[in-house]
Amino acid sequence: MNNKAKLLTIASLTLAVSSLTVSTVIAQAKLTNQSKLFINGIGGVRVGMTVSQAAKAADTKLIGDSPNNSCYYVKPQNEPKNLLFMVTKGRISRVDVRQNSQITTLKGAKIGDTEAKIKSLYPGQIKVTPHKYVQGGHYLTFIPKDHANQNYRVVFETDGKRVTQLRSGKLPEVEFVEGCS
Repeated sequence: MNNKAKLLTIASLTLAVSSLTVSTVIAQAKLTNQSKLFINGIGGVRVGMTVSQAAKAADTKLIGDSPNNSCYYVKPQNEPKNLLFMVTKGRISRVDVRQNSQITTLKGAKIGDTEAKIKSLYPGQIKVTPHKYVQGGHYLTFIPKDHANQNYRVVFETDGKRVTQLRSGKLPEVEFVEGCS
């Protein structure tokens, strides 16, 4: 192998390793109010992760209820505020956004949006049901069309006019009206 070939091999290896490093850094982006909520997670946190995997992916400590086998909540130690992770069977099963109008879904939906806006962002994919506790309120449930995501939902709770909170995650937990109660 001549010097030119050795140099090319070293350059190729360096490039391969550096591209691996870049993707790892992106996957561990710190969770912020600019993080996007999607059908099975937020930012780098995915439904199905353990709490320690989620904390590493979010680049923040997750604190909260004492772990138990059935259901409990954890949240980022500092920011973003009003963001909760439901944990069932030791794994993240849903993400709750409460009183935080900065966090949006991938399509831009957020707390404070009108029911009409949610329906327009997800045409033909919103199921409307009456709210269990808020008179005149609704649950606007985004049901994905693609088969790979059939076990996931995004639920927008409204007061009948505007979104008051939202959550995403897997069935059945995403539809638990009272959280872990």
